[in-house]
Amino acid sequence: MKTLGAKMIGLLVAAFILCSAFRADKPVVTVFMIGDSTMANKKLDGGNPERGWGMVLPGFFSEDIRIDNHAANGRSSRSFISEGRWEKVISKVKKGDYVFIQFGHNDEKADPTRHTDPGTTFDDHLRRYVNETRAKGGIPVLFNSIVRRNFVQPKDTSISKDVRRTPGESEPPKEGTVLFDTHGAYLDSPRNVAKELRVAFIDMNKITHDLVEGLGPVESKKLFMFVEPDQVPAFPKGREDNTHLNVYGARVIAGLAVEAIGKAVPELAPYIRHYDYVVAQDGSGDFFTLDEALKAIPAKKKCTVLVRTGQYGPKPEIKNKLIKIMEDEGVTYGSPAI
Repeated sequence: MKTLGAKMIGLLVAAFILCSAFRADKPVVTVFMIGDSTMANKKLDGGNPERGWGMVLPGFFSEDIRIDNHAANGRSSRSFISEGRWEKVISKVKKGDYVFIQFGHNDEKADPTRHTDPGTTFDDHLRRYVNETRAKGGIPVLFNSIVRRNFVQPKDTSISKDVRRTPGESEPPKEGTVLFDTHGAYLDSPRNVAKELRVAFIDMNKITHDLVEGLGPVESKKLFMFVEPDQVPAFPKGREDNTHLNVYGARVIAGLAVEAIGKAVPELAPYIRHYDYVVAQDGSGDFFTLDEALKAIPAKKKCTVLVRTGQYGPKPEIKNKLIKIMEDEGVTYGSPAI
């Protein structure tokens, strides 16, 4: 019996090692992201609550998909190339990888180092991204710009120029209930190029327009960077910003985006995951620690919480049996590393 037991243990250990090796050797598909500040990763200094929707996207995909977000504040389809950013991205793309492409906000600016024209130069840059991605065996996906929160008519130019106001600094424009477009033909170029080159297209403007207009002028502020004075060290005077998303807004919009991605790119659908809350040390979730999440969740709410890879402090006791905790590989608890 001892011999049989030893053999069984040996077989189980061998199977575990084999499975572990198989997973370690399993190729991981990378999704590269290029775009502007509405997609970009943000610094966390001073409790900065701003997030690009691409920054929180990893929480919506399984660990078989790696998100490599190269989107950057203030960049257009032109400047992303001229600054050498695209060269760095395309050099990493391998067969089977994806490149998510979203520009427009800064292509609209008058600055000649960034400005492009829809129908000509903007389209040409998008074609370049698509063609060079395909040349490397990658799969391009085109997105148009998310909506600006503009409930003003005639169009308030400060909104279309992405001006950040300090609360109380000036009288805000009177808002109505209709959400007005500020992007014009820049929304059409990604759609037209996608059709021309037979590329998957995600209409992020429609997705976000429907969301923001449905919420209305008051509730929609909860998605964007509206910060009261003396609440966040990063913005001691506060901020009123109709373009850039906060943590909540980025998570909501990324969740809607992945649903559209799953339909437009069915090969990615099996890797999409949805959790009520995400805990992540890098700012890609709703909370930085599991303890923060547990304190914020209503007492009788049934929900699922994902803890992304990282080393966290001591694991708190889960008293609410309605809360289910899911953990990525590589999650450890205990005293933080010194």
